[in-house]
Amino acid sequence: MGVTRLKRKDRRNKTVSRVEVQFLKLGRNIELGSKSQMPKKSQITKNNEILNAVATEAK
Repeated sequence: MGVTRLKRKDRRNKTVSRVEVQFLKLGRNIELGSKSQMPKKSQITKNNEILNAVATEAK
């Protein structure tokens, strides 16, 4: 059997579903009191630290 290529619609659905799962995982970790903590090397954690630093400087 040869390898079948995905049609454009199926490739898009695969990509979109992967991105949605990633978004849901990140969103779930942001909730307060979440059982799973955000990784310290996460980009969201780094962004939050920078935003907090800028906010304190502005005050």
